[in-house]
Amino acid sequence: MTPALPREILICTIARLLEGVRTVAVGAASPMPAAASMLRRALDEGARQVRLSILGSVEHNFFTNGSTELFDCAGQGRLDAFFLGGGQIDGQANVNLVGVGDYPQSRVRWPGSFGSAYLYFTVPRVILFREEHTPRVLVEKVDFISAPGISPPGVYRPGGPVALLTSKALFSFDRERPGFTLESLHPGHDLAELHAATGFAFAHTDDPPVTPGPDTATLSLLRGRVLDELEETYPAFATDWRRDLAAAQPVT
Repeated sequence: MTPALPREILICTIARLLEGVRTVAVGAASPMPAAASMLRRALDEGARQVRLSILGSVEHNFFTNGSTELFDCAGQGRLDAFFLGGGQIDGQANVNLVGVGDYPQSRVRWPGSFGSAYLYFTVPRVILFREEHTPRVLVEKVDFISAPGISPPGVYRPGGPVALLTSKALFSFDRERPGFTLESLHPGHDLAELHAATGFAFAHTDDPPVTPGPDTATLSLLRGRVLDELEETYPAFATDWRRDLAAAQPVT
């Protein structure tokens, strides 16, 4: 079997972070978190039922009233996991979805915060996911806090960040310290490269482990059932994935 592609390693890493969840929601334009959630559902099938809601999907969405129902579910403590990205993410897990520069005179404007702060406070397992791993994204301090990673003592907050996953590495987040700790480097990347690409300080060992890839059974499940399911919501992403798999096949 063709070795795992970089996107497949990311998807499987997210699926491991979702171990133990019962209900997970995925926002718009998030094909890899969606695929990872589908993989988690498939892996857990028979042992328990993972409920999955993917925004924009007809087949894989148990919400019938859009974002209103999503927010109600989160506020009632019935949503275990969600995903957030951002134009900027800093070392205290603050997320910026507004723009670059001093608000409101931002030099660059992004879509906006929407419900990010609310979900960050209410969902217990928020996974930060951003493929781009550069100093312009992972900054020392965000220009605008759309959703704060931590809260002052005495603030009731059942939700918050547990991890940050990028194209280069996986970090865990310690809310008490607070800050990120490097858990593993993806294949082909090293610690010197990571320091150069990251605008904030993070804890790490001298010899970080390599992010594990999926076993053969998981990879088969991912390239079969999961890829087929994903095509309903993300046809272009599925097509690109199949093309990359075909290109990676050894020439005989």
